Amino acid sequence: MHIEALDHVNIITADLDATCAFYAELLGLERRDAPPPLTPGTAQWMHDTAGRAILHVNSLDCVRAYDREVASGPTGSIHHVALRCVGHSETVAQLDARGADYQLNLVAAIGLRQIFTMDPNGILLELNFFGD
Repeated sequence: MHIEALDHVNIITADLDATCAFYAELLGLERRDAPPPLTPGTAQWMHDTAGRAILHVNSLDCVRAYDREVASGPTGSIHHVALRCVGHSETVAQLDARGADYQLNLVAAIGLRQIFTMDPNGILLELNFFGD
């Protein structure tokens, strides 16, 4: 496996509209509805000028493929770090060989296979594989 790029940062918030407005106004990001099965009322993606969804902003009650407690305070609202990757099968095999806990997810609407796993520090990683 190799990393192609940082895919996005996911932010969990009690105020979806204010958070999206902040990033739109400060960074010039464009707010768009997240793809199904997420809903516009609970998930918005903030896109850069190249059309990449670099921030995923979710309400507290948004359904998550990998659910976990989110604490308030510094960095507590960051739910996970996502990396765009290639080598899905090899990655699953590596995780199995390590005896690591992980969860697989499919977002069929956009042809995305995901692997969720924790790093040794408890940071949730979302490994994204498009067309792989």
